[in-house]
Amino acid sequence: MYVEDTIVAPATAPGRGAVAIVRLSGPAAHRIAHVIWRPLKPSARSAKPAQRRLRLGEIHDPACGTALDRAMAVFFNAPRTLTGESVAELHCHGGTYLVRRVLGLAIAAGARAAEPGEFTRRAFLNGRIDLSAAEAIRDLVEARGERALRLAIAQLGGALAERVEGMRAQVISILAHLEAAIDFADEDLELPQPEQIATSIAALAADVAVLHASFERGRIRREGIRAAIVGRTNVGKSSILNLMLGAERAIVTPISGTTRDVIEDTIELGGYAVMLQDTAGVREPGDEVERIGVERALERARDAELLIAVFDSASPLTAEDFRVIALAAERPSIALLNKRDLPAQIAACDLQASGLRAPVIDFSARTATGVEALRTALLAAIEAAAGGDGADDVAISRVRHREALTHALEALGRARDSTLARMPPEIVAVEMNAAAEALAAITGTIGSEDVLDLIFREFCIGK
Repeated sequence: MYVEDTIVAPATAPGRGAVAIVRLSGPAAHRIAHVIWRPLKPSARSAKPAQRRLRLGEIHDPACGTALDRAMAVFFNAPRTLTGESVAELHCHGGTYLVRRVLGLAIAAGARAAEPGEFTRRAFLNGRIDLSAAEAIRDLVEARGERALRLAIAQLGGALAERVEGMRAQVISILAHLEAAIDFADEDLELPQPEQIATSIAALAADVAVLHASFERGRIRREGIRAAIVGRTNVGKSSILNLMLGAERAIVTPISGTTRDVIEDTIELGGYAVMLQDTAGVREPGDEVERIGVERALERARDAELLIAVFDSASPLTAEDFRVIALAAERPSIALLNKRDLPAQIAACDLQASGLRAPVIDFSARTATGVEALRTALLAAIEAAAGGDGADDVAISRVRHREALTHALEALGRARDSTLARMPPEIVAVEMNAAAEALAAITGTIGSEDVLDLIFREFCIGK
């Protein structure tokens, strides 16, 4: 529900900083800003404030007249603003207490503390952005890699909305022919035959299916990929994690079973966020804590999109190694034959003879041998899962979008079948309308209040 009041929140991240921005949006934004801020020059206090121009002044407490801070202020007139409403921003110093005081003054003057995502929600409700662009704003804030950033920028720029609206326009065009057949059934009009309409619906469905199939690669670009490092105890998994991160993130000792829980951290590789997961060694647990660690290791291995299977080249293969080989057969994997700086007892051919199908890289965490080869193999595996570079294509990355496209595909399939079965055009039109509504839900042309609540409640305050 859209409430026409004035909201206020910090537009900068919480915590201490050099500068903090407190943003007001709503019909009383300018008035409230002038209550708690005044120009530094007395001669400028009676003048009409210039739009979109920062001016120096003071924030003061109207109750006692005490100055709290020197701050810049800028005013924006509706509707050409972020939210489509009147907006005012106060650029003050970034002390935590100071920001709280400024917010308190604004609320005392008549503003209301904004809810998470409320600024963006007002921008959507006032027609400044579509719903897919609103989601892209959150993706920009949360981007952990260059690919996620590029995907969010493209979506914010309207690439997804343009693609979806183009499909919806085709649905409406087909609907127009169906409505003509309904309304002018007795007229001698040259309308497309059912076979032609069915062909048009099939072509449109194929286009929708392409976008629907882009979900997994879009999700990987937005969220990154999880790569679980698995192997039996003391093969060097934690050393490999630390080497890839360039930091002592995991404890490394000669004692077997040092790692008893999953340790996670993220690197950027080729523009993708890669979450590396160091897991407990695969073996028969000796106590309850170790049992839980091994169970978590196996769970992470099953859930990860990619496995980095580690083997000790300086010792013979064990039953635990064969278990790791079986895990690697279940999903895309890269094998590391670690400790190649020591006398070798097994080689890549031994792993392959034991059923391993993953590429094998000779590695030494001690001498950092094989690091670049591992990075190259990781990037190749990620790009294969993400569909290549994908610089110019449009991809969806949210479950909500995929579900909407699923509904559209189902409706189009029923419409095509009904057309070929020579069903009345009224029946086909019902299904085409359902397809149009499903597509419109992506951009928010049609959307329920519950859907909006679900989307915006996950935004940070101030957006």
